[in-house]
Amino acid sequence: MLGLLRALRIWRAVLMLLLLLWWDGKPWTYRGGFTAERRARRQQQRARWLTAELLSLGSAFIKLGQLLSARPDILPAGWVAELAALQDSVPAVSFDQVQTVLERELGQRCAEVIDLDPEPLGAASLAQVHRASLRSGRQVVLKVQRPGLDRLFRLDLEVMQQVAAVLQRNPSWGRGRDWPAMARECRRVLLRELDFRVEAQYAARFRQQFLDDERIRIPGVIWELSTRRVLCLDYLPGIKINDREALLEAGIDPAAVAEVGAASYLKQLVRFGFFHADPHPGNLAVASDGALIYYDFGMMGLLSEGLRRRLGAMVRAAAARDSAVLVEEMQAAGVISRGIDVGPVRRLVRLMLQEALTPPFTANAIDKLSGDLYDLVYGQPFRLPVELIFVMRALSTFEGVGRSLDPAFSLVAIAKPYLLPLMTSSGSGSNDLFNELGRQVGALSSRAAAFPRRLDESLERLEQGDLQLQVRLGESDRQFRRMALAQQSIGQSVLLGCLALCAAIVGASARPLWSILPAAAALPVGLGWFRMQVKIRRDQRLEQLPGSNR
Repeated sequence: MLGLLRALRIWRAVLMLLLLLWWDGKPWTYRGGFTAERRARRQQQRARWLTAELLSLGSAFIKLGQLLSARPDILPAGWVAELAALQDSVPAVSFDQVQTVLERELGQRCAEVIDLDPEPLGAASLAQVHRASLRSGRQVVLKVQRPGLDRLFRLDLEVMQQVAAVLQRNPSWGRGRDWPAMARECRRVLLRELDFRVEAQYAARFRQQFLDDERIRIPGVIWELSTRRVLCLDYLPGIKINDREALLEAGIDPAAVAEVGAASYLKQLVRFGFFHADPHPGNLAVASDGALIYYDFGMMGLLSEGLRRRLGAMVRAAAARDSAVLVEEMQAAGVISRGIDVGPVRRLVRLMLQEALTPPFTANAIDKLSGDLYDLVYGQPFRLPVELIFVMRALSTFEGVGRSLDPAFSLVAIAKPYLLPLMTSSGSGSNDLFNELGRQVGALSSRAAAFPRRLDESLERLEQGDLQLQVRLGESDRQFRRMALAQQSIGQSVLLGCLALCAAIVGASARPLWSILPAAAALPVGLGWFRMQVKIRRDQRLEQLPGSNR
């Protein structure tokens, strides 16, 4: 019974969302007429509504929202930004339940834990964190999973799979998307987050990267007290990173903290390819000596070697402001689909590079660049790798954190020394430059060898009459469409007038009942004429909208 009620609750939210999207797609639902500004405001309201619904649905759907925030190819930029800020804060479970989970998971090892604080340091949808001491005197925190979460997760994920199957069968929603595959990926990721042993491995690996850097602190893992549902870490207290006043009172320079954080993050991306994917202020703190502390390792990003090499090529093309090469590299990486018109994409990329790389750098360059990128990929044949989205989102989040510490902070301005390795090589060997030159010579040779064949194919198509030149002029199209509608309206008006005249003549004759025939024929003609007038007026209103490309 509980499962049925839960499924009905989820389906109610899904159907309401679909109804709202259908309603928003109708121009006549906008009071005062449809405009781009009114649509944007309504979309922002829908994004907030969806965020609130996901929060009310609980753990699995909060995590689903965080995963959807990494898919700007299927959601508008405003929705992505709203979901990216999704932070769950839920009431804590009772201390008795926490102790029950600890005793069941740790068994006799639970005796090692003393002075367990009944008040949690924080409570989220998956778990809550309590401070404790060990018999050895070591200060730790225990992340304890909420009881009964595994069963609820699996129930919610099963309903998600059903919703994905229904969406896929819809022609408009399923076109160009694979919702069942997304649901399966969500299931895999979310079930993995339930296993705290995975997070323990992430924390240990992340800590290993910064063992030689005194400016970065990552809590160590106490493996003997960590299980599938319990994670035990060293307790590292600190000042919340966005509490600028507290940092100044402690004698810590906020600008220096911002620079340390930026350096550590760029090092994660460029040197290690393993990075913290959720660096919001709740997961960052500053120690008393100014060192930066990272918390919460449930969401980590991994850049494969192939993607890192491809990113290196993109960085080199961006540094040279070569939009054509950058677009080619994006196609090679699978970011842009093959066989599309890349002309508009190149122009947009050129503008993005000019804005992002022209000094003086704006304080929110990364945020604006990621917004432009999200606008570019939504509804278009682009498929950004999830890892790359996590990179852009993490950099944008960290840029915001840096600006809260130092108003003059610019991540782009300090990134150059860390991007030089990517700009000069694509790997870690001494022969990388020669390998890169060889690769470029090979690419040039293949293009040169393919040129005669492509030229011969074009000439053959020209001889056969298959080569077409398509020119599309927006203003001419509008004029032709307007002329065609006006001609149809005039024709219907003439026909309607003739039928009315016939009805009048027959009505004045000896057999007035026969006037019903032309009057009946005039009825559908009149309805068609009325619909034509409505369409003409609607097109005129839409053409008057700013930025209309109809």
